[in-house]
Amino acid sequence: MHTVSSPNSVLANALGAVEDVLAPHLHAARPRRVELSVGTQINGVPHIGTSLVQSLTFALAARIRDRFGLPVQVVFGALDNAPHETLTDAGSGHIYQRALAQTFAPAAVRQQIEALYQPLFDALSQRSAVPYRIETYSQQQAAVGFRTTWLRLLPRLEAARWWLAPPTGTPHLRVPCPAVGCGWAEKHAERTRVAFSDQQATVSAVCLHHGPYESVIRPHGGGYLDLSTLYRNVVKELTTQLSPDTLSVMVKGADWMSGTQLVNGALLAAGLTQGQIPARIFGPQIVTLTGAKLSKSLIRADQAEPLADEDAWMLDTRKWPGSADAYAARLLHANTVLLSHPRHFFRDYSTEEFARLMDTKTRSYSAT
Repeated sequence: MHTVSSPNSVLANALGAVEDVLAPHLHAARPRRVELSVGTQINGVPHIGTSLVQSLTFALAARIRDRFGLPVQVVFGALDNAPHETLTDAGSGHIYQRALAQTFAPAAVRQQIEALYQPLFDALSQRSAVPYRIETYSQQQAAVGFRTTWLRLLPRLEAARWWLAPPTGTPHLRVPCPAVGCGWAEKHAERTRVAFSDQQATVSAVCLHHGPYESVIRPHGGGYLDLSTLYRNVVKELTTQLSPDTLSVMVKGADWMSGTQLVNGALLAAGLTQGQIPARIFGPQIVTLTGAKLSKSLIRADQAEPLADEDAWMLDTRKWPGSADAYAARLLHANTVLLSHPRHFFRDYSTEEFARLMDTKTRSYSAT
């Protein structure tokens, strides 16, 4: 097994094991079960950073189950509200977007998930003996709990709005145009207005093709409720308060760590106490030689160094020269190193170093 040398840090020095970071939540909540959530935009092919966070979620779930004796489950949030195409309105200059969910039929979205993500999740689940379920954003936003939570947040939005949108104070709420075959929505919500009354909200917006329109959001139905990243995470994390028997753990890459100061500010402004902020674990980030997060778009734009041909699978996991089970096995093998000490977990890894952790530099691509 490839070994690594990792510097100490304040957090690593405070922990005996990675999962100790959950101890305050476990002792305060006394949950009957633990649910680990990991979300991904599904508008592109996954790269190694995505696979790493997903595999770590299963590995962490297994450790929590074995150490604390609690039932665990992984929830994969397949974000089908990810942008598919954008246009600029010539008249207003405002940017419009249409998401995957408004561009393709639900069956086509499911096929995307089944082709790009489910084989790895099935293999990780089988090897770790951790069950999982898939929830698209379309399903999440349609759920009564999510919609009710958003409606309850609206009266407190004045206190939270600068946390959700620091440049403008206007949180990005997108309710796509309901005209048949349309689905376009103003990306930055410049002309979107919300009127709240009688436990429902009427959203007024302007479509670049069909002009002004209104959609009503109710707990049990109404228009499609598309929220920007910070906004969505705040509503999602507030919704966890509806299930006190379940400890919800948000698993994200380390690039999310600085962003959660805005999420936390919005949660506190919405009325949560510090102790009610959901548990989070930030996994290692895969970085290039410059120290920047591995980015397909930067490499395509010649703004980051390209990877060697033998490492092409890191940008497109479909190019892994083996089965999904072999890929899952290598990821879990690397996870044993990362989870062996908090120093190895709470840090970043270069693409070269992580390739060594995956043993691609020294072995064939077998499942063992």
